[in-house]
Amino acid sequence: MDLLITLIDDMFFASIPAVGFALIFNVPPKALGYCAILGAIGHASRTLLMHFGVSIVFGTFFAAGLIGFIGVRIAQHYLAHPKVFTVAAIIPMIPGVYAYKAMIAIVRINSLGSSPELFNQMVDNFVKGCFILGALVFGLALPRLLFYRGTPVV
Repeated sequence: MDLLITLIDDMFFASIPAVGFALIFNVPPKALGYCAILGAIGHASRTLLMHFGVSIVFGTFFAAGLIGFIGVRIAQHYLAHPKVFTVAAIIPMIPGVYAYKAMIAIVRINSLGSSPELFNQMVDNFVKGCFILGALVFGLALPRLLFYRGTPVV
């Protein structure tokens, strides 16, 4: 029951920034609902995968891939570009906490001096944030690489 409440909470709060960034990106009003749904599905699927022991990087990759595949399908149905639906939907999964922690470690190194703990904290958060961003990019690009190629995959 706790997992279900967590997923519903996750979906609700992930749909808000998805719609907000869709408004910033001038997405048509008809597509705002789909952006919210895709953002909620993506973030909830990542949370579900992480609940079952998948790392945040692979969970993000699979969730971004899911957003990409569903977004391509919706775009084919409405004759729109998939980016209309998918770019705003992946925004809630941007690793802001890891970037923030890495920057705080850099500021602390600058003001307090370097220590192995601060350096390890900085590198760990920076690398994890970069891997999560890479997972978002490759997961979102996966449908394009598979469906819109000029030559067959195999």
